Amino acid sequence: MPKPNYSFEKRQRELEKKRKKAEKEAEKAARKNAPDNGSTTQLDPSQPVPEPPKE
Repeated sequence: MPKPNYSFEKRQRELEKKRKKAEKEAEKAARKNAPDNGSTTQLDPSQPVPEPPKE
C-alpha cells in the first residue's frame, strides 16, 4: 500500500483557499462597481430633503 502524499493534499487545500479568496474578491468588486439599485440611497447634502405628502 502506498503511503499518503501529504504535500500534494496540502497544496490542493492551498489552491482551493486561493480560488475561493479570488472568487470572493471578484464578487466584492462586482458589488462595488454595480449600479445602485435604490436600496441604499445617498442624499446630496446640498439638495433639500423632500418632504412626504401631507394627508
